[in-house]
Amino acid sequence: MPGRMKIGVLTFAALISFAGWKGLNALLRPAPGRRIARVQGDTPMAQKIKKSDTEWEESLTPEQDLVSRQCVTELPFSGKFNNHFEKGTYVCAACKAPLFRWDTKYDHGTGWPSFTSPISDEGIEYLEDRSFSMIRTEVRCAACGAHLGHVFNDGPAPPFEHYCINSASLDFIPGEKASASKPETAVFAAGCFWGVEYKFREIKGVKDTEVGYTGGMTENPDYGQVCTDRTGHVEAVRVTFDPTIIPYEDLVRFFFTIHDPTQVNRQGPDVGTQYCSMIFTSDEAQKKTAQRVMDELRASGRFTKPVATGIVPASKFTRAEEYHQRYYEKNKKKACAF
Repeated sequence: MPGRMKIGVLTFAALISFAGWKGLNALLRPAPGRRIARVQGDTPMAQKIKKSDTEWEESLTPEQDLVSRQCVTELPFSGKFNNHFEKGTYVCAACKAPLFRWDTKYDHGTGWPSFTSPISDEGIEYLEDRSFSMIRTEVRCAACGAHLGHVFNDGPAPPFEHYCINSASLDFIPGEKASASKPETAVFAAGCFWGVEYKFREIKGVKDTEVGYTGGMTENPDYGQVCTDRTGHVEAVRVTFDPTIIPYEDLVRFFFTIHDPTQVNRQGPDVGTQYCSMIFTSDEAQKKTAQRVMDELRASGRFTKPVATGIVPASKFTRAEEYHQRYYEKNKKKACAF
């Protein structure tokens, strides 16, 4: 093919691609919708920042204006924050309100910055988007109303949310900041603690885990003593988590997905009281949350047998021998991993 003809064909293809992208944006552009009932509580959204069109245009780049104010979706893999994982805070490009923390960002593989959760649900406005013959949830900055992107339910471990955000909607403030809340702990027993620990370590927001023995009478038991089934201890996992990223309730719900809570004093081939299903609560708030989730599970009809999980106050936790810690990671085996 002559060189001049090749140039013409390539130019025509580029124009068609650009037109197709612009048309797709018109289809995908969120239509005005109602606020999703997902916003929890009665806390009102932050007051919208009032600016004229001229003031907005002067404070935003042309690309930021297209995305934030006209709801245009940037091309995948084109944004400056898609492969950006520096420590710091992602803020709204339009008003600088803090939106997402660096440690909730992950690579979803779709070409846009992805986060598991916002800094605060009150900082995000959720709107129903019925464009493109679909029902989606659009997310906007609650402070100024700028379009950010959408939230989907195909994220990693609980709560499975995937905030798919345009880079042009964001600015970045570098520097790691301490969490606004102290880490909390939760203790669960669901059979062999090797697999239980492995699963909890996959959850975003879980900072640390350790396996051990709790609930029994023998002082500082070892694995051999617990396996006699006479100490009263159970194999348990103590989870340290950031409640601003993964609430305790979501950990409880996840707990019920990784084992069979209808089995009594066993899980699969492991038989004995040390393999019972148990939630050990550290305070009244954890107790009420665990009980509410379990009541919902019982009422759901998900299981044909009664749920046998016990909810008891946390007692002394004895750390298990070192070779039990992160057993799956050390041995590269899937023994007891669900």
